[in-house]
Amino acid sequence: MTIIRQKPDFTHEVAAWLAGDVPVAGVDEVGRGPWAGPVVACAVVLDRDRVPEGLDDSKKLKAAQREALFEEICATAEVSLAFAPPARIDGDNIRQATLWALARAAAGLPRAPRLLLVDGNDLPPVACAARAIIGGDALVASIAAASIVAKVTRDRLMASLGLAHPGYGFERHMGYGTPEHAEALAALGTCRHHRTSFAPVRARRALEIELAQTVLVETRAVETEPGAERRGPVLRPVALADGV
Repeated sequence: MTIIRQKPDFTHEVAAWLAGDVPVAGVDEVGRGPWAGPVVACAVVLDRDRVPEGLDDSKKLKAAQREALFEEICATAEVSLAFAPPARIDGDNIRQATLWALARAAAGLPRAPRLLLVDGNDLPPVACAARAIIGGDALVASIAAASIVAKVTRDRLMASLGLAHPGYGFERHMGYGTPEHAEALAALGTCRHHRTSFAPVRARRALEIELAQTVLVETRAVETEPGAERRGPVLRPVALADGV
């Protein structure tokens, strides 16, 4: 028996319109799991007369398909993006930072939505009505559109970070915890785009701090040795990570 997978459709949006909930927006995010980079949230209000064909969960599309749909969505729909940087993720926790970004994306739309369709089971703090839909990016057209715009935006951002911080491979693994990323983290240490609240990064950062403290203690010990004033300061070359 062949199972045909359901594609995202417009039934949720049509039902909202019939109930008078206009405009209705879909929101989704990308980047909860990576060790580095921001969470990117997107809110989209689709034009019911110009709904792009081929909308789907961004994870189920090829890169070229996502890029083409990204351009079409941005040209025909109302779109808003928000970013939760590593500092907010580390300060609030990943769940709260994600909900904050989703709320900011919704608030940034040109028209305030009457209803927000949210992927998952967690609702962001918004002023309008909101409905959580588990697996919404594979069921609801406007959520699928939001997932595509968020994914393409974050991938482009991580490619730029890869150029700015060579050696980490951000442009390939997008900050996720791949073996390549783990090896780079061990060799290069953390950079300011890493999330120090995530266990592998936290462990590497603790090692860097310990190393920096050891170097400081050794330097002070050398400076207090007899004759240190005549010899001058002793410089010990040590490779420290970005930000230590």
